[in-house]
Amino acid sequence: MTILLNKKTRVCVQGITGGAGAVHTRRMLASGTNIVAGVTPGKGGAMFDERIPVFDTVVRAREQTGANAAVIFVPAAFAADTIMDAAYAGVELVVCITEGIPAVDMVKVRSFIQQTGTRLIGPNCPGLIAPTVRQNLGIIPAHIALSGRVGVISRSGTLTYEAMSQLTALGIGQSTCIGIGGDPIGGMDFVDCLRLFEEDADTDAVVMIGEIGGVAEEEAAEFISSEMEKPVVAFIAGTSAPPGKRMGHAGAIISGGRGTAGAKIQALEKAGVAVAASPARIGETLKAAGGVSISPR
Repeated sequence: MTILLNKKTRVCVQGITGGAGAVHTRRMLASGTNIVAGVTPGKGGAMFDERIPVFDTVVRAREQTGANAAVIFVPAAFAADTIMDAAYAGVELVVCITEGIPAVDMVKVRSFIQQTGTRLIGPNCPGLIAPTVRQNLGIIPAHIALSGRVGVISRSGTLTYEAMSQLTALGIGQSTCIGIGGDPIGGMDFVDCLRLFEEDADTDAVVMIGEIGGVAEEEAAEFISSEMEKPVVAFIAGTSAPPGKRMGHAGAIISGGRGTAGAKIQALEKAGVAVAASPARIGETLKAAGGVSISPR
C-alpha cells in the first residue's frame, strides 16, 4: 500500500504537448506510470506519441478515460485556471509542477479546491513517486527510488532526491516520496502527509525535510508529538541563512523572528524527532533511529 497513489491511479497530463510536458510525460511512461490522457486546449483529438489521446478539457478527458489524477506542466500565467479545471472535473489528486504562480492566484485556487475536495501537491514542486506501484507523477528521477517502507516528505525538490538517494544507497526502500513544494500558499502540507503516513500500514517510518520560513515544521512537530507513533527523522535547511534573507523558495522567508531553523529544530527535537545535522546525514540518521527494514535489491 502507498499513500495517494495506487495501481488504479489513472493519470492525465495537462500541458502534455508543451516542451516540459512532453519530456516528462515520456519519462513518467518509461518508469511505468499509468498515463491515460493529455489535455491541451485547442488540440483535442490529437494523439501524443501515437498512444495517449489529447483532449481540450479535463472534464472530457475524465469522461473518456476515467482519469483520477492530473499532473500540470503549464506556464505560471495559466496554472491556477488549469488546477481549477482539474478540480472542477472531479479529479481526486492534482500535482502542479509549475513555479512562479502569483500568490493571489493561489488564494483563489485554495478556496476553490476546498469546495471540491481535490488534493493538491504543489505548486513549485517535483511531485510524488510510489515505487512499489510504479507510479511517478512529476519530475522525480525514478532510478533513485527503491521500493520499501519509509515515507519521505520535503519542501525542497533537490533534497527530496538527496534523501531518496541516500536511503536507496543504504538499502532502505521508500513507500511514497512527496515533494510538497516551497511556495507560501500551496496544497497539502506536512501535517496532511504525516497523517496519511501514520495511517498507512505499509509505512514504518518517515523522513521529513523542511526549511526556514513559515511555521509548517512547528505545526508538524505538534502533530508528531500528539498524534504519531511511527518514528520521524528530519533535516531543516537554512541554518546558516542571514536574518531576514530570502533563500530560494518564496516561502523560505523569516519574518518577525518566526520561522528560523533553530526554532524548527528545537520544536522537532522536543517532539522526539531525530534531526540530522547536515543533508549528507539524513540516511544514516534514519538508520540509527532503528525500526526500518532493508529492502531487497
